[in-house]
Amino acid sequence: MSIFSENIRVLRNKKNLSQQAFAESLGMSRVRYSKYEDGRSEAPYEILIRISKFFNVRIDLLLTLDISKHPLDNLMKLPENRVLLPITVDSEGENYIEIVPQKASMGYLKGYGDNEYIERLARMKLPFLQNAKYRAFLADGDSMPPFADGSYIIGEYVEQLADLKADKEYIFVTADGITYKTFIEQNENTITVAAGNTFYEPYEIALENVFEIWKYVRGILPADYKPVKTGEASINNALQEIRTSIEKLDDKVSSIK
Repeated sequence: MSIFSENIRVLRNKKNLSQQAFAESLGMSRVRYSKYEDGRSEAPYEILIRISKFFNVRIDLLLTLDISKHPLDNLMKLPENRVLLPITVDSEGENYIEIVPQKASMGYLKGYGDNEYIERLARMKLPFLQNAKYRAFLADGDSMPPFADGSYIIGEYVEQLADLKADKEYIFVTADGITYKTFIEQNENTITVAAGNTFYEPYEIALENVFEIWKYVRGILPADYKPVKTGEASINNALQEIRTSIEKLDDKVSSIK
């Protein structure tokens, strides 16, 4: 039996569907469908497309990933079910730490699953960060308080939502951009996060809008960094959050017009 055959059996059972019911939803007879599930016949591309859309699982994952070893309920609900992360490695097969500049953040939102895009990013190595997948995000214009403009925020890739820890900091790559926040809790269809500035209430991010999550592990400050007083930092953070909120409101008003 092929990986594909076993995968469609697992997914069908997960939906509590009989072969007959599933075959009818695909527009074919049970006998024809049973040949695909038993591995006696290969499904043509149009059937692969129908099955992929029915289960909302990419065709390449249906064909290559043993889904029984990766429970879908425990995986982050990422766009396109991307459980394979594009990475760059050196000649010895060791991972680089790719650097995502803020000015390219919008491009990253579109290319995070594209090997060619990831390969074009600048990269670095840190000997004390190994045995995991790390990526660095550049803070620009006080976009990730409390980190100053020009800081590098390095995160470790989080594969499962169950790995998130309350009151720990993470870099969230979402449909609205890249943000550095404290994780509070997971809800049925959302996660609750909080800004570093306690002036603002925690808020929720829909799981369907989450592209990637990176656990904060290191911050690299710019050479000319000068620490500011706590009170001053809070005021600056508050002003930045207000400016961001106003910009989003302006965008919504403009779209309505």
